[in-house]
Amino acid sequence: MEPTFYKIDAEIPPSYMEKLLDFIHKKYLSPQKERFTSISRKKTGTGNFLSYVVLDAQGKQLLQVELKGAKPLELKITPISEQVADTVVEEAKQDIVIALQIFEENARKTTLYFAWREGEEIVPEAVDRGEKSLQRLFLETQVLLFLLFGGFGIFIFIFAPLILIAAQFVFVFYSTYFIAKIADWHITKANPTIHLLEYHLPLKENGDFSKTYSKEQLLKIKKEVYEEILAKRGEINCEDAQKVFSKYGVACQQENLSSKKVNVYELVKKVADKFGYPTPRIVVSNTMLPNAAAAGPSPSRGLVLITTGLLVQLNEDEVISVLGHEFGHLRGRDPLLLYGLTSAEFLFRFYILFVLFQFTFPIFLFLIYFWVVFSAIFFIAKFFEARSDLISAIEIGQPQVLAGALEKIGFQRLLYERTPSFRIQEWVGLDPHPPLYFRINRLEKLKAPVKIKYPLIRSIKDVVSGFFESI
Repeated sequence: MEPTFYKIDAEIPPSYMEKLLDFIHKKYLSPQKERFTSISRKKTGTGNFLSYVVLDAQGKQLLQVELKGAKPLELKITPISEQVADTVVEEAKQDIVIALQIFEENARKTTLYFAWREGEEIVPEAVDRGEKSLQRLFLETQVLLFLLFGGFGIFIFIFAPLILIAAQFVFVFYSTYFIAKIADWHITKANPTIHLLEYHLPLKENGDFSKTYSKEQLLKIKKEVYEEILAKRGEINCEDAQKVFSKYGVACQQENLSSKKVNVYELVKKVADKFGYPTPRIVVSNTMLPNAAAAGPSPSRGLVLITTGLLVQLNEDEVISVLGHEFGHLRGRDPLLLYGLTSAEFLFRFYILFVLFQFTFPIFLFLIYFWVVFSAIFFIAKFFEARSDLISAIEIGQPQVLAGALEKIGFQRLLYERTPSFRIQEWVGLDPHPPLYFRINRLEKLKAPVKIKYPLIRSIKDVVSGFFESI
């Protein structure tokens, strides 16, 4: 059987590689004895290797896997029997991606991140913006915001539904202004660049550093790096960094230091050109939560938001593919479509249900009604998300790259989705996105160039089919 080869980008420096292989071995593979066996490590003149065998549910050997600790990671997967499905090979690759992302997430806790723009005040990254924060609401398709309006209307505007609908429309139409207000930086053609610098603390220093330095002291380090080095020279090396780090008792190791300039304006413009749209307004939020969003009622009135976490964790092609997904929402005018759906339900509820059944409809039936209706709205929203994946694949032409980006930023969900009951919950839950395993498998099967005449119809069919296959 022919082996399959992958190269997987790792955010960590070479000095972390041996620890990474130790982590995958001891923390990810060894605890899952029912899935992995014959785990071994070896070091040769050509590198550091980890190998193991993947088992099926009955304990039969399916795959031989070999991982080389290099940058990028080199993964070789060889089927042991001829009956191995492609999805099994893909899942074996995802095991390495998931383990890598878990390791990197731990490493980020003791990594110094710097992000800034020339001529602007240094803004520390937000480290406590949770998944349910206001920021998160804007980073989705705004369905949760519509639910908020609906719930608020029941108690406050019960006698003025049309006023609420009008207020909601105003918010949707001018959502770009609200999002721009909460962003940290506005990207322009004249000032298009975000500087990113990361320093992975030597492993022996991790614990001590995290206990010693406060957010204020980290901000002082960032300001000094910018003012004393980058603002004057436009680049950084370990010798320069040591002059700043030494004041705070940190030794600089060149291999642990990396920096890059990202021309965010050009990235977004490149995607806009592929779609034939004018370059929208661009804002950046300085948070390590990797995400992007496109908002606005139409492509000509659009806004794109990118987080520094996305720029740090993804390479340029992956960022472009993710932006292609967000531009797909602009092309489909998804915020307006969802506004129409939720508004129709709201008016139906107040002008029909409340009039006909205000005294005879038990409260528990209304609760059931709400759950059914909003589950249906979120399920319909999954059509739009799936369509945006297809539009990115069609216009950007890199479906596998988008799949790889989704694996990186959604590794925790991928791990949970290994459980069948969780997959079903993902399909029927109040989340506008289809399960991640479904989106990735769907993108992996596409062959570039992607030619699909009706992306929405294809997406509806795929989502419905994926749902029934999970039952």
